[in-house]
Amino acid sequence: MSQDLLDSDETSPVRVLRPDGASALFLTADHGGRAIPRRLQQLGVPDSEMERHIAWDIGIAGITECLSALLDATAVFQAYSRLVIDCNRDPSWASAMPVVSEYTRVPGNEGLSDADRAARVHAIFTPYHDRIRTLLDARAHRRTLFIAMHSFTPSFKGEDRGMQVGVLFNRDLRMANVMLDLLRAEADLTVGANEPYAITDDSDYSVPTHAASRGLLHVEIEIRQDLIADAAGQTAWAERFARLLTAAEGLLAD
Repeated sequence: MSQDLLDSDETSPVRVLRPDGASALFLTADHGGRAIPRRLQQLGVPDSEMERHIAWDIGIAGITECLSALLDATAVFQAYSRLVIDCNRDPSWASAMPVVSEYTRVPGNEGLSDADRAARVHAIFTPYHDRIRTLLDARAHRRTLFIAMHSFTPSFKGEDRGMQVGVLFNRDLRMANVMLDLLRAEADLTVGANEPYAITDDSDYSVPTHAASRGLLHVEIEIRQDLIADAAGQTAWAERFARLLTAAEGLLAD
């Protein structure tokens, strides 16, 4: 397959809201969409599977859009399914273009050539991360707090997850600790610290590449998908996080 994976009329791999937003908060949604390039013929995955969490982070685009509006914050969204290429993985990792996701086989990812992989990187991964990099470069003189927005399925491989929200971190706990304190002070939440996932050097790409490398205050937020699957849930959680993230920004300025 040539590097021209996307036809000119197909969805752009990156969408940006409020590129000149006044807020110090900078939002990303690595798994905000589930588009599939026409030439990949839906990767051989049934329609029913494309509705599931294996294809995208359910609800995260909606809540991030709301947050961007409430905060006047820049938000960057990746529009293609994580099954095509996971933009929160290094492209050299097997998990970037999975042959199996949870229990679902992805026929279109089997036997990929180097050229096939390069075409996906060129068309989707690189434009997305280049746009984040360019936006961050443009605000290098400004205070920036990097917030990676994600959602998680209530049950994975038969394991139920009881927490409503998770705060993910690696070496830099400055913002994570503040967010954990604020979320735990909410009376109705069970909060995971590095649950249901953790940021590590071989599991994540966006936070290490764009935030940790620049020394930016940062955190990765995971919200349970059944809570934000509809517009009402997305609005409610966006309002909650607008309040909490604003409080965290103030506390971290001290």
